Amino acid sequence: MSQDRQLQEAVLAEFVWEPSVTAAHIGVTAKNGVVTLTGHVQNYLEKRTVERAAARVKGVKAVVEELEVKLHPGMTRSDEDIANAAINRLAWEISVPRDAVRIKVEKGWVTLTGQVDWHFQKEAAERTIDGMLGVVGVLNETTIKPRADATDISRKIDQALHRSWFDPKTITVTTHNGRVTLTGSVETPGDRNVAAATAWSAPGATEVENDLIIA
Repeated sequence: MSQDRQLQEAVLAEFVWEPSVTAAHIGVTAKNGVVTLTGHVQNYLEKRTVERAAARVKGVKAVVEELEVKLHPGMTRSDEDIANAAINRLAWEISVPRDAVRIKVEKGWVTLTGQVDWHFQKEAAERTIDGMLGVVGVLNETTIKPRADATDISRKIDQALHRSWFDPKTITVTTHNGRVTLTGSVETPGDRNVAAATAWSAPGATEVENDLIIA
């Protein structure tokens, strides 16, 4: 059996293993470590779960996601209902600064804008919306506020990566005006995500470009 076929079957098996995913409506192809997902899912949260499940399979270097969200008739909501519910949810989310994130809803797509202090706050805002009824997609355009004390970011990220189990020789960190770029190689997609999360935790990081490759 070819490596591509083995990877395809491993990803499909992971979907069957994941209880929150309906694997019957998802197609998987694999070529040289790149996995492409097609078909449809029942809600946006399931779409996100499918992406994460595929990425954690050994041998997957990248995921191309072409899934469509097809809501069950009983799961649809008007844009106005989604907007009102999203406002209420964000108001109860302690990780999101009050009134920092604005919401626009169009045909079930939720767009988030505004500014927050940290990347984890931006992520928290998106997670709050992911599992809502009627949502077919989330576009997170929230930005990170620049910091006047954003100095020596590269050194601080290098130290944080070194405190973890990453070999500092395999990852190069460069910064410019709060923008962080990671280059080099890691062993798995999970490692790639952890490295990016580490970079986002640096005070003053307003953008992270993750150019790490899986090797």
